[in-house]
Amino acid sequence: MDIDRTRRAFLAAVVGGGAGATALSPAGGLLDRFAAPSGDAWASARRSVPDTVESPHGPATVTYDDYHVPHVEADSEEAAYFAVGYAQAADRLFEMDLIRRRMNGTLSAAFGERTLESDRFHAKMDFRGAAEVSQSAIEGTRAAELAAAFRDGVNAYIDAGPLPLEFGLLGYEPREWETLDTLLVGQQISWGLTGSFDTLRQGVLREELDAGTYRELFPARLPHDSPIIREGQTGGEVHGAAEAGDDARVGDAAGPELLDWLSAFEPPDLLGSNHWVVSGEHTESGSPVFAYDPHLTLMVPPVWYEQHIVADGVDIRGATFPGIPFVVTGQNDQGAWGFTNTGADVVDLYTYETDDAGERYRYDGEWREFETETRTVEVAGGEDREVAVRKTVHGAFLDRAVDGETQHVGVAWTGMGGTRESAAIYEFSQVESKDEFLNALQRFDVPTQNAMYADRDGETMYHTTGKIPIRRAGGEVVRGDRVFDGSAGEVEWDGFEPFGVSDWEGDGEDAAFVPFEDKPGVDNPDYLGTANQRPLDDPAYPIGQEYASGFRGQRIYECLDEAVENGDGIDREWMASLQNDTLDIRARELVPAILDARDRMPSKADPWLDAMADWDYRMDRDSAAALAFRIWYEEFRRATWADDFEELGLDESYWPQERVLVTLPPDHEAFDGDRAAVLATAMGEAVDRIEDAGWETYGDYNVTAIDHQFGGQVSALNYDRLPTDGSAYTVFNFRKEGGAGSSWRMITPMSEAESRSVIPGGQDGSYFSEHYDDQLELWADGEYKPMRREVPDGDADVTVEGGSE
Repeated sequence: MDIDRTRRAFLAAVVGGGAGATALSPAGGLLDRFAAPSGDAWASARRSVPDTVESPHGPATVTYDDYHVPHVEADSEEAAYFAVGYAQAADRLFEMDLIRRRMNGTLSAAFGERTLESDRFHAKMDFRGAAEVSQSAIEGTRAAELAAAFRDGVNAYIDAGPLPLEFGLLGYEPREWETLDTLLVGQQISWGLTGSFDTLRQGVLREELDAGTYRELFPARLPHDSPIIREGQTGGEVHGAAEAGDDARVGDAAGPELLDWLSAFEPPDLLGSNHWVVSGEHTESGSPVFAYDPHLTLMVPPVWYEQHIVADGVDIRGATFPGIPFVVTGQNDQGAWGFTNTGADVVDLYTYETDDAGERYRYDGEWREFETETRTVEVAGGEDREVAVRKTVHGAFLDRAVDGETQHVGVAWTGMGGTRESAAIYEFSQVESKDEFLNALQRFDVPTQNAMYADRDGETMYHTTGKIPIRRAGGEVVRGDRVFDGSAGEVEWDGFEPFGVSDWEGDGEDAAFVPFEDKPGVDNPDYLGTANQRPLDDPAYPIGQEYASGFRGQRIYECLDEAVENGDGIDREWMASLQNDTLDIRARELVPAILDARDRMPSKADPWLDAMADWDYRMDRDSAAALAFRIWYEEFRRATWADDFEELGLDESYWPQERVLVTLPPDHEAFDGDRAAVLATAMGEAVDRIEDAGWETYGDYNVTAIDHQFGGQVSALNYDRLPTDGSAYTVFNFRKEGGAGSSWRMITPMSEAESRSVIPGGQDGSYFSEHYDDQLELWADGEYKPMRREVPDGDADVTVEGGSE
């Protein structure tokens, strides 16, 4: 990015009034605060970060490398994590404040009416209460002690450092950081990866579709043969695979109208991740190699923050979420690890009989009072609101007026039960073996994840994490894809204490949660890959229901299988080539059918069909065929589903998964018995769109759109638009619509070879920093920077002074 050019653009936009930024500042006075050179926001943003700070925890240093990754050195961990808190606040304080506000339900105090519905939802779910009991669950642990030191470092920066530009634009100052705020950040991550109201959506579909159609379009098992654990092909010791009992279902759908409100607070579609590990048996070095790229929201600044900590015998580098002290994914002296989303079902929904006044609900044969708290939501520039926060024996109670009637649903979520993942994440930094990693993993209660590990002793591992409920009805294990009768106590989790510290234990028939050893996993696989597909075909218990379509997982295994079969010595460069793989299996399956229907397509499609005929099915920016397929597929999907679902009053969020569409028979009724006709119609529409837009290659269309939280209000804060490769269904993962994709790429050989990493943007959240977006082009081009664990030479950038407590 040309910093000087973009600064001028920013000033022109804001001072000229074209950015509309005043809407973000209910108190008004934006131009006065920003007007150079005396405006408050300008002055704050231009001040330097203090390079010396006092600490009660002992001395430390922070040295930044060429990409602004802080390398923290200290004798004690307390001193180190104080410095980490100071560094994170210096680089990402506004991002940290925004997260805790969202989860605490206090966004409107800064943003006004526009965030009121978000505050209502987050207050009613009482994520703050859940964070409080998680804080109790880790009380007295080393993680809690170090989170307190981190808190002190954040507050030291708030007291001494310049506030980020965003605070000046909004006209408020952040309150001090609390340890609870770190737990709130964890709540956002956990809910963002496991929170779902899809049970309501599936209930609507079961009501609107006949049973046969529903089972065909929304199968419990998607039609592919590439689960994470492939029978007979994985190597190593497999566990968690055993035939479950009948997949019984109980209950009825209830309150689907709530989806208009609740769907805004579910995780975005197509969030996911890839990772794979190859044992030393198949690598050039004879040591394992591990590759990881989580697919999350692409935003400014990025969701991940990279850091390196050397203290008290620990040497760890990797990525974390701003506001969380500890490295979530990375490597230490012994090994490396990372996580992809499992898709496990850890939310149950309930309906209740309530009295006429709506003040009591029936449970276990008697009327009970809701546990109720009234919260005041402050609204900047508007009238404050009161929100009734209600709870039942199962968890949060969400109610909403719909057409003059109150609809409701009770929510039980494992994240409400006093969870210990903060302690587990800290313990990862300390592990010296696979067994120690597995031991720490047992305290990783939320979110449910596919954990992968490799180390320098040659050990590798995959294991499913998190607390997964075992649902029983009438003595049978059942799925959680129905809304249950809360008044009848139907399908409850024994030992679960919502907003209290839960008892997660239990054995055999008494177990309320899947025992750790019964979760899918493999010790020392030859090689193994995950991409959010189902873990295995026949788990001991029903694990989940929201798995990816499997295209990425299938492609990862195709490449791994070929390399191993050919005897290729897999190394870091080969792993990078797989992370950069852009072959779209949807295209490989459908393009031959498109070409077979060519005689039914208009002549204007000929150049694009010619390009497809010679295409290798790779979604590369310089490809005309990739452009034609991408736009055609959108039209094909719309032509197949839109009319039928619109007749039912259902929008796109109800449409079947992509694997279902790709594998439907050509004579299926969804195509009115003639898929070729639908293919041809979609191609005509696609060509019209392409010509109207003036696109020539995929890179004209597939352009990054990574925006600041202010979005179009202060558009100059957004990153530059760059052409890139990939799609939502390729290993090189990028989704233009919705702004999601590879949010962190990491390759860690367990040999002497150097690790590599990259984020989609920059480490420093300050717009005026040269590190605001200095990794963006690397990321868009599939390139990497070094991920060294050597502290850079030269003087420290920040010196932490002071004695220990």
